[in-house]
Amino acid sequence: MGLDRPQAWLLGLPTAAVYGSLALFTTILHNVFLLYYVDTFVSVYKINKMAFWVGETVFLLWNSLNDPLFGWLSDRQFLSSQHRSGAGLSSRAVVLARVRALGWHGPLLALSFLAFWVPWAPAGLQFLLCLCLYDGFLTLVDLHHHALLADLALSAHDRTHLNFYCSLFSAAGSLSVFASYAFWNKEDFSSFRAFCVTLAVSSGLGFLGATRLLRRRVEAARRDPGCSGLAVDCGLCGEELLVGSEEADSITLGQYLRQLARHRNFLWFVSMDLVQVFHCHFNSNFFPLFLEHLLSDHISLSTGSILLGLSYVAPHLNNLYFLSLCQRWGVYAVVRGLFLLKLGLSLLMLLAGPDHLSLLCLFIASNRVFTEGTCKLLTLVVTDLVDEDLVLNHRKQAASALLFGMVALVTKPGQTFAPLLGTWLLCFYTGHDLFQQSLITPVGSAHPWPEPPAPAPAQAPMLRQGCFYLLVLVPITCALLQLFTWSQFTLHGRRLHMVKAQRQNLSQAQTLDVKMV
Repeated sequence: MGLDRPQAWLLGLPTAAVYGSLALFTTILHNVFLLYYVDTFVSVYKINKMAFWVGETVFLLWNSLNDPLFGWLSDRQFLSSQHRSGAGLSSRAVVLARVRALGWHGPLLALSFLAFWVPWAPAGLQFLLCLCLYDGFLTLVDLHHHALLADLALSAHDRTHLNFYCSLFSAAGSLSVFASYAFWNKEDFSSFRAFCVTLAVSSGLGFLGATRLLRRRVEAARRDPGCSGLAVDCGLCGEELLVGSEEADSITLGQYLRQLARHRNFLWFVSMDLVQVFHCHFNSNFFPLFLEHLLSDHISLSTGSILLGLSYVAPHLNNLYFLSLCQRWGVYAVVRGLFLLKLGLSLLMLLAGPDHLSLLCLFIASNRVFTEGTCKLLTLVVTDLVDEDLVLNHRKQAASALLFGMVALVTKPGQTFAPLLGTWLLCFYTGHDLFQQSLITPVGSAHPWPEPPAPAPAQAPMLRQGCFYLLVLVPITCALLQLFTWSQFTLHGRRLHMVKAQRQNLSQAQTLDVKMV
């Protein structure tokens, strides 16, 4: 009896909580990876510069291409005329397939994370293989996890509810950043290695437990005749929606891409999201630079370290409030409001100048938090695009993972543009070249962020002024571009309700066809 109580309690967890917990098991690994993998290979494994840049170049190509590749491999069966077995797939079977994939890929992500912290090959080769393996499994996990958001729920309320739990668990997972400082020591790497082993084991077991519980919920819902609709509050029960009837034509990748090129809202969305990805990574790349040259005389290094850690946690917590606003006003209105807020704060900061330090501190913090918060909300917009794609092209089943992959393909170049354009602009405004000196400083040393080269005394005021203009002009430009592209996006209001209704009608029609068969 005692053994049954925990199991019964777990089975009683809300579906949204189980789904959101998957974000926890990813976040506890990924934030530590982002902070330490470069310093580990440069300072601990002593990788040479050529091998480092070759690895990063290959990683850039792989990182851009694997999202659409894995999305197509995952969802191509949904676009074909007939499944290999000759029988159609149901929407519930699609959910089960994604959950099983997460049950495999999650533990493999944890194993690939472990491969960074134990030297097992020449540093250059290990760097290349570890980056590609880790990013490959991370892409698989992210694609299936995001696709489940579109497959588990149809209504905006239910999807916002699911995303709320993702933000909550992501905030909890970001605490691994704070814990990591206690273990990081490049002179004695054993304690940090043990810490990473603990994270990997916890993440791997968490993926296994959560996906097993989620799978049992789906299978139990199949036997529950009193539940209808793919609603998260009803325990993942869904209508039997056939994938690929014999009268439907098989769709090739080229045909799919041509359909996507005619999807007007998709094109406007990725145009806006490309700017958003650029701005998010610009803030991450130059956050230390702004602290150093704009606030270094007024904050301590420990305060800067705390600000850096909080910058990983605060966006997730702030997003909980944004999601409550989305339930009231809709995602489109909230995102537009965040763009207007970004523009207004940037103009205010520009007028105030760099000498209003309290306002400057608030602006640097809020700029990163609000920008990251906007990125979290855009997942909900992609799920709406999944619905519109299904309705416009009369698909039998939404190709959720594939559409998420295509969005990533178009927007990920923003990650590369951010440091390149930012360093060029800084050099243009000030004549200060960041590449004159290595930027890599051990995260666990006295300087917890990369320290820019010290400028000459005569150049310091010009550099400070250049950093200030970079800080405020980039968000102003991004906000103007995004407000224009977002104004062209029409999948909101009446059109969004119409798309939701048409998808629901399509699902009901397919259900009747299955019952008649």
